[in-house]
Amino acid sequence: MAGRTVSDLWRSAVAAPPSRAAFLVEEDAGWREMGWVEAGLVVDELAAGFLSLGVRAGDRVSILSRSRLEWSLCDWALISIGAIVVPIYPTSSALECAYILGNSGARFVVCEDAEQHAKLVPVRRELEALEQIVLVEGAAAGDDSIDVPGLREHGRVLLSERPTAVEEERERIGEDDVLTIVYTSGTTGPPKGCVLTQRNYRAMVDAVQRVDGLLEPGDVTVLYLPLAHTFARLVEFLGPAAGLAIAFCPDPLGVPDALTSVRPTIFPSVPRLYERVRASVEASFDEARGGRRRAIAWALRVGSRTSKRRRAGWRYSPGLALEHALADRLVFSKVRARLGGRLRVAISGGAPLGKEVAEFFATLGILILEGYGLTECTTAATLNRPKGYRLGTVGPALDGVELRIAPDGEILIRGEIVFQGYYRDDEATRSVLEGGWLASGDIGEIDADGFVTITDRKKDIIVTAGGKNVSPQNIEAALRASKCVSEALVVGDRRPYLVALLALDHEKVGKAAKTEEEVRALIEGVVAEVNRGRGRVEQIRRFAILPRDFSQERSELTPTLKVRRRVCEQHFREEIERLYGPS
Repeated sequence: MAGRTVSDLWRSAVAAPPSRAAFLVEEDAGWREMGWVEAGLVVDELAAGFLSLGVRAGDRVSILSRSRLEWSLCDWALISIGAIVVPIYPTSSALECAYILGNSGARFVVCEDAEQHAKLVPVRRELEALEQIVLVEGAAAGDDSIDVPGLREHGRVLLSERPTAVEEERERIGEDDVLTIVYTSGTTGPPKGCVLTQRNYRAMVDAVQRVDGLLEPGDVTVLYLPLAHTFARLVEFLGPAAGLAIAFCPDPLGVPDALTSVRPTIFPSVPRLYERVRASVEASFDEARGGRRRAIAWALRVGSRTSKRRRAGWRYSPGLALEHALADRLVFSKVRARLGGRLRVAISGGAPLGKEVAEFFATLGILILEGYGLTECTTAATLNRPKGYRLGTVGPALDGVELRIAPDGEILIRGEIVFQGYYRDDEATRSVLEGGWLASGDIGEIDADGFVTITDRKKDIIVTAGGKNVSPQNIEAALRASKCVSEALVVGDRRPYLVALLALDHEKVGKAAKTEEEVRALIEGVVAEVNRGRGRVEQIRRFAILPRDFSQERSELTPTLKVRRRVCEQHFREEIERLYGPS
């Protein structure tokens, strides 16, 4: 094997197993651990099974499933024989699945169950390259499908005849071989396939492992993020690299129970979960009465003071240390128990995290490290450090990553983590790669100490009718900081002023307002607070309360819960036009 490869991470871990189990899987009797030796055996059988189907190095194989043990085992099996894995989000429609399978030329697809399989039925005839479907759940039907137990049996037969078949394939894998083609979920237009090599992802893993204090022996995590996204895939690859035990939680609604049962030490998530936890905790604080309410208010003041001193690198005075210990016992420890009680560090990525959210958790003694990256740079280019962070920023560049700001404010990225280009799209590749530098599409700043602040997406910047540039994401984050607001979209491109579409958390609103007039007055107060201190051009002049939240099913949110701005503006164009009509 030449150079550094991801496939070698798995082989090394199985040969010299880390002390912790490889995976944790929830079953009826509780969470079962799968050790490295057992996992290695299953992966080899699956890899041999794929070989028996005719899968060879360079073949594209898709996985259409929620994040679960079988996703990862099939992934490692395909990586072990040099196949190119093409993930598909489980929330993808039949047309989206057909596009990715057709564009990538996938020969095989691993489907989670009958529901996912059904998406392929109406488009199957269009997919000339697709030969066979592997079902994780349910029995195979017909000649075009096989279930996972059957695939493993084929593998055992092949290994009985050629015991070194899988290892021979591993030996041929080089660092410049393509590992995966990840299709961007896309906030506009059809997804593009990002070509990532063994070298790209190995460099990404190595950079994260070099972050001082981030990963420790015996770490455990809960993974609910879709493995079709590079963020979750990086966590998967850190498993064998760092001995990180991964507990899979296929259903996001099961995350609260998984956190209290598994008690992770490190937790990767997108901002929306942290925003919802904050809203829930604040709501419970608001419901407190009498002495309990006064104790919470006091504890939060103490937590704010200690958090600021920690960030500044200052020590606590003996009196403050005593106050903090009491505040932690009375209030903070009970909140941390909701996240398992052992959480050492939380990580946020995939979308901007509001500074107010990070500060709230820091007050409670929970550090959220925000990072920044994109699929085209194999997940992350920057990350705050446990021993060096600044809330409100996405941290400094990771080791081996170069950053610079273009004249128009766009962040440019260079390093081994930069992708090879878009699959079968040379024009799109040329538009983002020049001289080894990746044009991120994000606007940002780098301070004197190297900490990066993202101000907006280049394409999302609003240019008002008066020619003023406005970054909507900061205003939207401030609106969502209210426990009453579930989602916010700021509109105003080529318009005379800014307006906002607001989806409400009706449970929280219902506790503070009963009638429509009271609800309207409540939200007017939220908007007024957001407007305070902003220049006139950045103020929300009018707003509409939407009848529903944005949804993935309507393609208004990406699988990582980013708002598809143009889709939402189209779906709610009548509400927008009314906001710009006569008062």
